[in-house]
Amino acid sequence: MNDTRPFRVGFVPGVMPDKWFGRWRERTPHDALEAVPVEDADQESVLRDGRVDMCFVRLPVERGGLHVIPLYVEQHVAVLPREHELTVLDELSVADLAHEQPVLPPETLPGWAEVASVERLEFPAMSVKDAIEVVASGTGFVVVPRSLARLHQRKDVETRPVADGPESRVGLAWLVDNDDERVERFIGIVRGRTANTSRAAEAAPKPGRTAPPPRRRPAQPKRPQKQSRTSSRKRRGR
Repeated sequence: MNDTRPFRVGFVPGVMPDKWFGRWRERTPHDALEAVPVEDADQESVLRDGRVDMCFVRLPVERGGLHVIPLYVEQHVAVLPREHELTVLDELSVADLAHEQPVLPPETLPGWAEVASVERLEFPAMSVKDAIEVVASGTGFVVVPRSLARLHQRKDVETRPVADGPESRVGLAWLVDNDDERVERFIGIVRGRTANTSRAAEAAPKPGRTAPPPRRRPAQPKRPQKQSRTSSRKRRGR
């Protein structure tokens, strides 16, 4: 499929796709790639309505109609006010946070319902950035993937890994019926194929086609074998 429009690749907050985008631009400088920031809540809809061709997403996603390649896993961390007493610990558990006030719904924390003693409250809708600002004011905590904590890092908060907390998985997704050849090229870049490997793959016969047989050199006439010196001496001696 030949298309003159830019190849659009989305990415959710915290994902750093610059290295893959850079390799694309190095290898295909005349084929434009447009990077599209996408909110977590929109990561599926931007694919299904065609706003992007591919998207770096946080798993899980609804797999119906999508291809997904899992890429990597990252740990969750707790973001706390800088002077919070729990910051004396290098690592936290869910139980350590049980008596603290969450700013965002903590249902993603395994075992939270069993250990949490805080009352169930109505959580206002807010972004991770806004939630971390609330924490910075000295109120509560949030648990987020490490990359999101880095993205919104501040001098007035501290982060600590949650040893028994959830893991966040990041993947690359695209529509099953998207037959744009650029999709395969981008998958190759993300999977670490080199430029030479990509060219070799493009030169390989397409599935269903038979490669032409190797060309044979014409047979050369056989040269008469030289007689050994021993045989010649025996004849002369007769």
